Amino acid sequence: MGGRPPHDDDPLALDRETMRQQGYRVVDLLVDRLMADGPPLRRAAPAEMRERLGGPPSAAPQPLEDVLARLERDVLPYRSRVDHPRFLAFIPGSGTWPGALADFIASACNVYAGSWMESAGPSQVELEVLGWFKDWVGYPPEAAGSLTSGGSAANMTALACAREAKAGAMRDDLVLYVSDQAHSSIARAARILGFRPEQVRVLPTESSLRLSPESLAEAMETDVRAGRTPLAVCASAGTTNSGVTDLLAGLAEVCGKYEAWLHVDAAYGGFAVLTERGRQYVRDLELADSLTLDPHKWLYQPFECGCVLVRDGSLLRSAFELLPDYLSDSRAAAGETNFADLGLQLSRTSRALKVWVSIQTLGLDAFRAAIDRSIELAEHAADRVEASESLDLMRPPSLGIVCLRRRFAGVNEAEQERLNVALAAALEDSGVGLISSTRLHGRFALRLCILNHSTTREDVDAVLDFLEREEPARRPEPMRERHPDMSEMQFPSPLRAQQLFVDLTAADAEEVAALASQREAQPGETVIERWEGTRDFFVILDGTAEVFVSDEHVRSLGPGDFFGELAALDWGAGYSYPRLATVVAASRLRMLVFDEEAFAELLRFSDVERRIRAEVRRRLERR
Repeated sequence: MGGRPPHDDDPLALDRETMRQQGYRVVDLLVDRLMADGPPLRRAAPAEMRERLGGPPSAAPQPLEDVLARLERDVLPYRSRVDHPRFLAFIPGSGTWPGALADFIASACNVYAGSWMESAGPSQVELEVLGWFKDWVGYPPEAAGSLTSGGSAANMTALACAREAKAGAMRDDLVLYVSDQAHSSIARAARILGFRPEQVRVLPTESSLRLSPESLAEAMETDVRAGRTPLAVCASAGTTNSGVTDLLAGLAEVCGKYEAWLHVDAAYGGFAVLTERGRQYVRDLELADSLTLDPHKWLYQPFECGCVLVRDGSLLRSAFELLPDYLSDSRAAAGETNFADLGLQLSRTSRALKVWVSIQTLGLDAFRAAIDRSIELAEHAADRVEASESLDLMRPPSLGIVCLRRRFAGVNEAEQERLNVALAAALEDSGVGLISSTRLHGRFALRLCILNHSTTREDVDAVLDFLEREEPARRPEPMRERHPDMSEMQFPSPLRAQQLFVDLTAADAEEVAALASQREAQPGETVIERWEGTRDFFVILDGTAEVFVSDEHVRSLGPGDFFGELAALDWGAGYSYPRLATVVAASRLRMLVFDEEAFAELLRFSDVERRIRAEVRRRLERR
């Protein structure tokens, strides 16, 4: 509308009074909905939603009141309410009203924040906000960054910058190192940037769920000796699984030795540096070459709002700056910043307005208090779990995350998992609260993510009370058909004599047998070498083998044992662990071998998958 009254030929314009009335009506709707009672999550089936919302768009105008009524009835109820005080699932984002109003302003003004020429005011606001962030994490003034749609886009931006700074175009010798606790967006970024499976090292974490600098150094040294180039390491400051922060100082030292880039994904935990209590969980962020932060998590901003920071800001500009002829008029002059030159987006709105407005309106101390209260509530929840007769604390609380599970007597690990899944589902169905689940070194865990600024001790206690007292339905162990006589099978050894396959039916055993090939190894022969990128899975039929980690003997294997399962499992986006041990034949060794494709088929058999994953859990826990 260009700041002047609409003309009669503008089909999309509204007069001032109509605009005001509609704005008042929308604000009333929002305030009523934000203050309304209800469950943290209300699901709906696709068929129901199609019935409610399906059909062509209206060709003629409809009264806004009718449109809003449909939104209230058919759209807004069917979603997660991340602002709900008992929404303790995933890593929730609980926004603030001033931030929402700032988003309204950015949308209504249709702010373009890609070039200084078109957005000097919004660009300076973003520079101010980024300056706050740099100061909080200990970055120098020459660092640069931009606000992105979220942590996934920030991680992608950082890794693209790392590759451009260290190598330029993609090369076959480049290697990326990630923890097995890294966020899934790292895997997506690696795939989009062209890293093949053999170019990504998924490194196992220690019992603390932290990436060991020693393991990283050994993996890098092995790659260097093989003619490969360590490019970058992705560490975490607040993992999504458990809230743990990697040993950043040690990882930075290793990266310095091998001239690799250190990226730290602090999307979840980074803003804990705002408080003294939070800083004990997040240290040494200033050592990273690049950082991901997420203001829509622990800085309480509405979606979407992520952030990437690069310590040497010139590298970010070098990685992304392009100037086609049609943008030559918007070239940044001295002292100006075009944020389109610092990331993936050319068309971008101002995400900085909501950060700036909400912090200026509420005061930074209010955000500090909200962060500290989340940490205090997580510590309270952990204390309650430890004192409980029926709940187990899976690991110490960290940055608002508490991992636990209900202990059910007289059942195996698989049934423990099923009952805990049922317990979480019962909590959701009750409307009392919402939690999520994860795996810690293969062990199933329920997870409370206490980040919401409106969550109280009473809310946490209500959820824990439910988890303690609710009795999910149990089921008897299924009867399994067993056929020990396999003499009719044309196979070197009775397949179901192997413990891994003991629960297979005769038909399933035949199918599994068809998937495998055979291999023999002579005494002293190396079957797999630590850090190599092969992904075959082995089951020993006859003979023995010895397992070594860094020349240390860790176990012996015999008939019925299997190995290679860690490297064969997909961590994400086709990437997996490298070989984490060396296996050497101690005698004449006869094995079944399942290649990568056959192993994926093998995991379709639930009993086989359960046994393999149970062994994965045991082996990771022993590390």
